[in-house]
Amino acid sequence: MSATPTAPRRVLGLRDLIFYYLVTGISLRWISFAAAAGPSVLLVWLGAWLTFALPLILSVLKLSSRFPQEGGLYLWSKQAFGEFGGFMAGWTYWTSNLPYFPTVLYFAAGSALYIRGGTAAVAGTSPAFFIAFSLVSLLVITVLNIRGLELGKWVNNLGAAGMWIPILVLVGIAAAALHRFGSATQFTAAALVPEASLKDAIFWSAIAFALCGCEAASFMGDEIADPRRNVPRALLTGSLLSTFGYILGTIAILVLLPYHTVDTLEGLLQAVADGAGRLGLAGVLAPVALFILVSNVGAAGAFLAACSRVPFVAGLDRYLPAAFARLHPRWATPHVSLWTQFIAAAVFVFLGQAGTSVKGAYEVLVSMTVISTFIPYLFLFAAMVRLARRVEEGAEPGMFHIPGGAPVSIAFAILGFTTTLACIILSVIPPADEPNKPLAVLKIVGLSLLLLAAGLAAYAGGARHAHHR
Repeated sequence: MSATPTAPRRVLGLRDLIFYYLVTGISLRWISFAAAAGPSVLLVWLGAWLTFALPLILSVLKLSSRFPQEGGLYLWSKQAFGEFGGFMAGWTYWTSNLPYFPTVLYFAAGSALYIRGGTAAVAGTSPAFFIAFSLVSLLVITVLNIRGLELGKWVNNLGAAGMWIPILVLVGIAAAALHRFGSATQFTAAALVPEASLKDAIFWSAIAFALCGCEAASFMGDEIADPRRNVPRALLTGSLLSTFGYILGTIAILVLLPYHTVDTLEGLLQAVADGAGRLGLAGVLAPVALFILVSNVGAAGAFLAACSRVPFVAGLDRYLPAAFARLHPRWATPHVSLWTQFIAAAVFVFLGQAGTSVKGAYEVLVSMTVISTFIPYLFLFAAMVRLARRVEEGAEPGMFHIPGGAPVSIAFAILGFTTTLACIILSVIPPADEPNKPLAVLKIVGLSLLLLAAGLAAYAGGARHAHHR
């Protein structure tokens, strides 16, 4: 990879990294999504962690330890498959955030309605509110990231706190409600066993997606202090806490609400409102909603910061216009990449909403986000298979080591690759209550193919430009 024109400052220490992995490793919206499937989702959480999250964690630790420089997955795929593989891995990862930002900001917008007090009728709210909230939030986090990680990291840190405070409040309310009223959901042995149904399989793919994110910080490798030492410690801490938070939060919602009444978009606040109301604690609802809003906007900002480094290094390699490789003259940030991502994500806010309800737009965007996000993980796991022996041969003191060496690394990577491919296939299937299934499938598949085609065109144009220079 080409050298950066200005040496970045290593502003992310161990504490910042732990907060970063907490804000990117857990998303409160998936707790609601999981709880709606019932008690059996608890085993699905465990299965998804074993078949996807664990292989991903080990692969990221191994590859980031061997190649800690700026670029992360882009650099690893480039090392394994050459210029084209690196570009397409980076392109798909970058573009996967275009539908991601609307989904996480739609969830934050739903939380904002609760701050006004009382139970919010999210499904009946005008789409204009969700669109406006998403666009304003995108603008704010873009400007903050242009100002640099010195400022942006505090937004991430606040977002991490905003993730955990609602979970702790939810768990506390659930514990008190369980003591006084009993559980709204029966956790019997039969209820804990997942059904061999298509519906549960689709939920499984979404649950695996919820465990993504541990690769994000590696895109900013040159801005991490002592990455070979701090990344493993922070990633393992953040990943374990995030998984624990998911499971604990899911149980708490199921204690407070019958699972068939849980809304996939606002279930967490729905549970807090119900439990707090029964316990005479209605005043906690608005503060919890505020923390959820902050956490999701913080998560969007964290991913925006990481992904902006992808077109930056692609610009350095001359596969995107040279403007992408420019740093802001004052704050030394990839401002062109950040503004481009803002504009593209804003377009997806409108595309996802077209021809459907707020809930329908959210679920279409979720499905498309799952597909577009999982595609670069195919590159990541394939790169681990390709580079495993090379990484072992080039091992240096201080590098992360997987017991069993290259054979065990390859086995985990193949498991992760297989799980990822299955999740992509399952994500194409729309939910049963989608009013316009053909349109949903068309938007999910069509927009995903459009992103891939755009990447091929961008690479072809960049390759011609680089060849003529």
